[in-house]
Amino acid sequence: MIKHIIFLFCVLYTSTVSAQNGKLVNKVLAQVGDNIILMSDVEIQKIQAKQSEMNVDFDFSCSVLEKLMVQELLVNQAKLDSIEVSDEQVDAEMENRLRIIEKDMGGRDKLEEFYGKTTTQIKEEFRSIIKDRILAQEMERTITTGISVTPKEVSTFFEALPKDSIPFINMKLSFQQIVIYPDITPEDKKRAFTELEEVLNLIQVAGKSFETMARIHSDDPGSASQGGKIEASRGMMVPQFESTVFKLKVGEVSDIIETQYGYHIIKLISRKGDDYTCLHILNMPEFSNDAINEASIRMDECYSRLNQNEITWNEAVSQYSNDDKTKQNGGIITNPITGDQLWDMENLNQVDQQIYLLTDAMEKGDITSPNLYVDIFERKQGIRIVRLMERYEPHVANIKDDYTLIKAAAENDKKQKTMAKWIDSKISNAFIRVDDSYQSCKFSYKWFANPNN
Repeated sequence: MIKHIIFLFCVLYTSTVSAQNGKLVNKVLAQVGDNIILMSDVEIQKIQAKQSEMNVDFDFSCSVLEKLMVQELLVNQAKLDSIEVSDEQVDAEMENRLRIIEKDMGGRDKLEEFYGKTTTQIKEEFRSIIKDRILAQEMERTITTGISVTPKEVSTFFEALPKDSIPFINMKLSFQQIVIYPDITPEDKKRAFTELEEVLNLIQVAGKSFETMARIHSDDPGSASQGGKIEASRGMMVPQFESTVFKLKVGEVSDIIETQYGYHIIKLISRKGDDYTCLHILNMPEFSNDAINEASIRMDECYSRLNQNEITWNEAVSQYSNDDKTKQNGGIITNPITGDQLWDMENLNQVDQQIYLLTDAMEKGDITSPNLYVDIFERKQGIRIVRLMERYEPHVANIKDDYTLIKAAAENDKKQKTMAKWIDSKISNAFIRVDDSYQSCKFSYKWFANPNN
């Protein structure tokens, strides 16, 4: 919690020049073109580093200053090249940061109370800083886009690595799945709607507490225990949900609405600009026992045909699976944390512990028997067969088994060298000024005419 609070404090502090005992406590450390870098810009990163127990010395300060100077070069070029960052991008990044801090502090109200500012005011303090960071990222992406490496370059890069720099690779696994989700029938949906109608009637007619009804009846595990409470901003929830929220008056309870997750009723608690707090009750349509039995019978048929080699794995995926995320790629399960097809134990335990328990003793190509499965993201229950696609035992990286990893490292190295050439070329044509207190820094780039740098 502390480092998130310090981060936000520092972001707010960067735009403030204050005095203490008549002495200026903020000053310009560097200038790149028309852009300046303040002492407070460096200090905030030093504070964050100390919180992470990093060694914060003069060399660290020099490194921070140089990174900020590079960012200013990138921002300046982005503006010259008319690279645009949309308000939506900035808002999304700010919202992500605020959500982390709010979670640590116990909610948006406590965040606002701590700083004595509304969330809107805090966002305004963030805006220019976040926008510049995104601009710099977009400019760097523009400079390095299209850079790739040949197999020969990958091999040369790997052979040049010092032996003690070659990474140790933990065990990696990859999986495929066939999933059958039971069909939700119109009757199932009607039943869920009717159940929520009864809850709405208890609230509106019988005067029951919305919070109590949410705790008892809501299928949303994230909010039910808190009486259905959700604190959010425009763009965070699905469109049907938000459309209803912004039509409600404070204290008003909505009619039943439908989203991809099921049926909801919503009560608006407060709204400030794009930020709102509401209560909601979710009723997710449940499939019937007959539907789950039909799915089980169909999966048993699939499993039997696979074991008897009547059908290939890819054919089985195509004919039986109705999982939209994996049906089109042979059932391969992508790691949502890394975006890769390989999983390590930490990621696997966070997302799908059941897979490892099912496949721990399996060999490559083996399949599990059909099992009940719950997709924790979509909150859907189904029947699943899992296939162990690959198992890479722990080892020191090598070009044969870890080509993709080494290729990515080689590509990144090439991008860094491209960026270094670009930075050198821009420095030579830019006005650069560095405060005397940082003239002795051992910078990576020649920011000023000094034979010692």
